[in-house]
This record gives sequence, C-alpha cells and structure tokens, in this order.
Amino acid sequence: MLRQRMRIRFTKQADLRWLSHRDLMRTWERLFRRADVPLGMTEGFHPKPRMNFPSALAVGIAGNDELLEVELSENWSAERLAAAIAAQAPQGLEIMHVELMPPESKKAQAVGVTFEVEVPEPRRSAAAERIATFLAETTHKIEREGRATPLDLRPLVAELSLDGRTLTMKLRVDREGSARPREVLAAVGLEDLEYEGHSLTRTHVEISG
Repeated sequence: MLRQRMRIRFTKQADLRWLSHRDLMRTWERLFRRADVPLGMTEGFHPKPRMNFPSALAVGIAGNDELLEVELSENWSAERLAAAIAAQAPQGLEIMHVELMPPESKKAQAVGVTFEVEVPEPRRSAAAERIATFLAETTHKIEREGRATPLDLRPLVAELSLDGRTLTMKLRVDREGSARPREVLAAVGLEDLEYEGHSLTRTHVEISG
C-alpha cells in the first residue's frame, strides 16, 4: 500500500487558539474528509489517520507556524493537497506551506519552539531586570503538576529577551519535554499578562528530521 507523507505548515489563530490539541486533531480529520483527501490509516479494530503533530500547542495560545505531518494512501502532489485543504480550512487556519517528504526521511521531531508576547510599557523595566536575573541563574527549579520531582527550568530556556514591547522566548525540546511558556512568564513575574489581554503566540516550531 502506498504511504506518501506530507509536511504541512499552518496557522492556528483567531477562535482556533481556544481549541485543545485533541479538538485540533478532530478539526484536521474533518477538514481532510471534506477535501476528499485519501488518508493513510493505522491498522487494527479502530483505524485512525496517520497524523503526526511534533509539538502540541496549549489552549489559548495562537500559532503562526504550526506543523503537521500526514500520510496519504494515494499519489498526490504537494500543490494539489495545498489547494484541496485550503479550500476547506476554517477561519484562523491558513495553509502556509505543503511539502512532499522523501520516502527515506524520518518523521519530524520538535527540538525547539519560539513564543512571543507583548509587555505593556509600565512593566518593561521590571521585566527586563527579572529577565537578566533569570538568565544569570544556573538553575531555576519549579514544581509541575504530575511530576514527582522539581523541574529545572533554566536549561530548557535557550534565549529570553525583551526587545521594545516584545518578549521573545526560545525553548529547547528534548526527550524530557520542554519548558512551558507560561512557566517562563511566571519565572520573570509576568504570569498575569494573559489575564490583562496580552496573548501568547508561538511563532516557530524548529524540527529535526
């Protein structure tokens, strides 16, 4: 059976940012059905589409550069798939790029993610000081629900900067997982930014494979 893998870059914006990862998966399944895309399916009593999201996105966070890999059971070009799904995509889900992957290529694995959020002017000076303090630390342990031991946040933060109004954080992803952007905000005293109306946006998912 033909198993043709496609890599899709897309946005998750507007009301779609309130979807959970599971709901986003269902949205994509419906989109593929409406577009009559022939999906490759898993085996067994409850076959499911062969889809791979290298990095899930938390509820309430927008995505400018999200990633999905999907297997097709028929020979389609990247251009044909892009046109088919773009015609059926809901508002907030824009198809940025579709790429046909070579048969020998490995599935994408996330190795880094980048987030941005706006910091209001009255809080920028204090935020800059807290960021400098955090970056000077060698460890920054936090409690995370579901973990038996504290998580060291510091080595998971590759870059953290405040440039004008924009706070940018580049977070490493490894086998142990990744720092969560809201944990980083809390570490620099900005955990309430979202409650004040300043939304987080994931601007890039860096992958290997």
